[in-house]
Amino acid sequence: MPAVSKGDGMRGLAVFISDIRNCKSKEAEIKRINKELANIRSKFKGDKALDGYSKKKYVCKLLFIFLLGHDIDFGHMEAVNLLSSNKYTEKQIGYLFISVLVNSNSELIRLINNAIKNDLASRNPTFMCLALHCIANVGSREMAEAFASEIPRILVAGDTMDSVKQSAALCLLRLYKTSPDLVPMGEWTSRVVHLLNDQHMGVVTAAVSLIACLCKKNPDDFKTCVSLAVSRLSRIVSSASTDLQDYTYYFVPAPWLSVKLLRLLQCYPPPEDAAVKGRLVECLETILNKAQEPPKSKKVQHSNAKNAILFEAISLIIHYDSEPNLLVRACNQLGQFLQHRETNLRYLALESMCTLASSEFSHEAVKTHIETVINALKTERDVSVRQRAADLLYAMCDRTNAKQIVSEMLSYLETADYSIREEIVLKVAILAEKYAVDYSWYVDTILNLIRIAGDYVSEEVWYRVIQIVINRDDVQGYAAKTVFEALQAPACHENMVKVGGYILGEFGNLIAGDPRSSPLVQFNLLHSKFHLCSVSTRALLLSTYIKFINLFPETKGTIQEVLRSDSQIRNADVELQQRAVEYLKLSSIASTDVLATVLEEMPPFPERESSILAKLKKKKGPGAGSELDDGKKDPNSEINGGMEPSASTASTPSPSADLLGLRAAPVATSGGPGNLLVDVFSDSSSAATGLVPGAEDNFLSSDLEPPPESPASLWVDAGLPADSGAAASVSEDPSLPIAEADELLNKFVCKNNGVLFENQLLQIGVKSEFRQNLGRMYLFYGNKTSVQFQSFTPTVSYPGDLQSHLNIQTKAVEPLVEGGAQVQQVLNIECLNDFTEAPLINLKFRYGGTLQNLTLKLPITVNKFFQATEMPQQEAQKIFKANHAMDSEVTKAKLLGFGSALLEKVDPNPDNYVGAGIIQTKALQVGCLLRLEPNAQAQMYRLTLRTSKESVSKHLCELLSQQF
Repeated sequence: MPAVSKGDGMRGLAVFISDIRNCKSKEAEIKRINKELANIRSKFKGDKALDGYSKKKYVCKLLFIFLLGHDIDFGHMEAVNLLSSNKYTEKQIGYLFISVLVNSNSELIRLINNAIKNDLASRNPTFMCLALHCIANVGSREMAEAFASEIPRILVAGDTMDSVKQSAALCLLRLYKTSPDLVPMGEWTSRVVHLLNDQHMGVVTAAVSLIACLCKKNPDDFKTCVSLAVSRLSRIVSSASTDLQDYTYYFVPAPWLSVKLLRLLQCYPPPEDAAVKGRLVECLETILNKAQEPPKSKKVQHSNAKNAILFEAISLIIHYDSEPNLLVRACNQLGQFLQHRETNLRYLALESMCTLASSEFSHEAVKTHIETVINALKTERDVSVRQRAADLLYAMCDRTNAKQIVSEMLSYLETADYSIREEIVLKVAILAEKYAVDYSWYVDTILNLIRIAGDYVSEEVWYRVIQIVINRDDVQGYAAKTVFEALQAPACHENMVKVGGYILGEFGNLIAGDPRSSPLVQFNLLHSKFHLCSVSTRALLLSTYIKFINLFPETKGTIQEVLRSDSQIRNADVELQQRAVEYLKLSSIASTDVLATVLEEMPPFPERESSILAKLKKKKGPGAGSELDDGKKDPNSEINGGMEPSASTASTPSPSADLLGLRAAPVATSGGPGNLLVDVFSDSSSAATGLVPGAEDNFLSSDLEPPPESPASLWVDAGLPADSGAAASVSEDPSLPIAEADELLNKFVCKNNGVLFENQLLQIGVKSEFRQNLGRMYLFYGNKTSVQFQSFTPTVSYPGDLQSHLNIQTKAVEPLVEGGAQVQQVLNIECLNDFTEAPLINLKFRYGGTLQNLTLKLPITVNKFFQATEMPQQEAQKIFKANHAMDSEVTKAKLLGFGSALLEKVDPNPDNYVGAGIIQTKALQVGCLLRLEPNAQAQMYRLTLRTSKESVSKHLCELLSQQF
């Protein structure tokens, strides 16, 4: 409301406000207001010849009364009448009253819209601005329908004044936010981008806000804004504080505009134009350099403006994740803030470093600040800062510092705030499992976790330790011994009793040889905790007791007495009573063999995504995607079910993406920027960490026996029926594969799982299995960016006459791949005849409006259909120089991975290798024999391959010789 003074001629309003302020009580105020309302109502009804000044005065009074909290049910028409006045003050009060008191469903909206149209058409900049402000303030759908097509024309018109452009841009932004479907995208969109070059900084600021909102839904229409935004940002950053005097805030040139420009650039990938990219890098370096300069003012406003630009620049650097120098410099700058006296800066630094920790370029730089972060976790007074410190420790953790970080987090847990204890427990459990090289350390950590914060250890945590102990033979004895010792503590948490009961019931026999942990001692120890536990834990212990009868027959009498007691078979709880009665009867009537069958040891659990990680994501809330899923894979993660490191895959670890390396074949998952992909494949042969795509797809698990069905059953559960005949779409003119396609293909000759291709945008992972002449391949397409892939289309094609030798059925994938998401495609493969060429897969998709086209060779070679055999004639031989170190174990592994069986004691020279196998095709079976003769002194090999078909001999000889 404009300031009221005697000079405005509204003395009556000033007197009324003074009277209200002088009221001694609420009742006096209400009485004065009611008197005034009666007077205004009589004026509006009685005197039809009210002039504009009187209407303005009375409408102003009504507005003031409304702002005091009283309802106003009249005066609206008078306010609408003020809109037709040619006096600014009267029109302003009318628009103000409408903006505050008229709702979107009012019957007066049509009259208001007509008045607004008249003002917009008047070309009077003052009246146009008032009308635009009213549209933005009301922002109703009716106004959007009336003016959404008109406002863009005003915005881009050449004769529109700067103040009107500014108001039009913000008004259009408001309408787009409330009714995006009503704002038409047209030729004005390309013209609005050029407002970034406008001479008026206010217009530029408003235009950036509008473009940043519009480009999120229509990035292609506004992609030209990148170069203009970089140009404008460069001019601001390189300018002195005196150059933009009207827009300089405490010696910082245009801080709000700089922040908006940096945020706008985060909507797009790095510029492809080298000149634009170079200019942007120069801007970012300048911002980082200015952060190091001494402050030009001691005012807090100066440091706030300067740091706002700095943090937004760091966010842009993290978003691009392509400039190692800038990432490391950003990390070092944030490291200086970790010890700043301002709490907010420490908080923001920790939060930004969490994201930096996920970059392969800056992860090591983040790790150098580990001691500072640990100190913050221990000494910060603000709980939110301590929580961010815990998040950063979690994000920077890898195999080199896992034990130190887990130890510090456990230490902090003893004094941590109750509000964050559960989250820290989940993080400790995840890190302990992900980086457990020695699983005895993992067991110790989880039991220590239960001891320190048992009330905050959820079921998912102790379920998970049970699963891992059952799946790993090497840790079962240690786990039994450790929980037995933990249960001897006088005060023992109930979760410890649950873990102890389950593990001793399964593996108590492994420590029963020691008199100190004899069967009866184990039973008495567990039973001493029985009366202190809840019903669910008692039920678990009763199951442990019946397991003891099977493991230790000598305890049968003692346990039966417990089961027979009135406190069990007459228990008020139905579950406990039923268990006691059934277990007692089972132990009495069942023979030893039947008991052993019914109570046999639990089989290994199928490996899938850890429920602890899922619970942590749920705990962090919907905004946690970027923090929890952001990141790269651990270069050493093959120890716990990850893939083997290579030049294209070894990188720094993620905070939690596939923390456990045990994912099932995943569906698409979202997150924030960076490499958000899940490690879905493992070359590790450990029994505990084999990966299965799901319970129904156990055919792909190296740890499970193959199903007894025929090879045709491989077609089941892959999304296509066996007889569907849905052949892969064939490209009529397939593009040529990329230059390194052969090199990528060769990596898969002796293995079935791994990363087929990876670049800045995309990662393609492969997991496959073959049996006889059939195979199934899972392709995992991961979007490494934060920008959506559109029209994503993978197409399989056959070079030459390959289609008559190989049949591939594909399952369609979703055409949209969200930023940070991963989608899976299943390929069912049938080998009809021997072949020498590999099929091609062509990927087409739109990224940031640009069509991406990529063609690779699928890792399907004829040796994939090898079937190992003991049987022994066309021959191919090749003598070649060794390209790698001649290691016998590596050689054996490659020959086995090639698909043949190694025959022992066949060749009189023990240094030679002899293998045999059969290539299965639908048309025929090709028997194969091979001999590899290494000469260590000359660093040479002689490879002899004999098959029933000459072309196969030559091709296999060529394939295998490239591996040594």
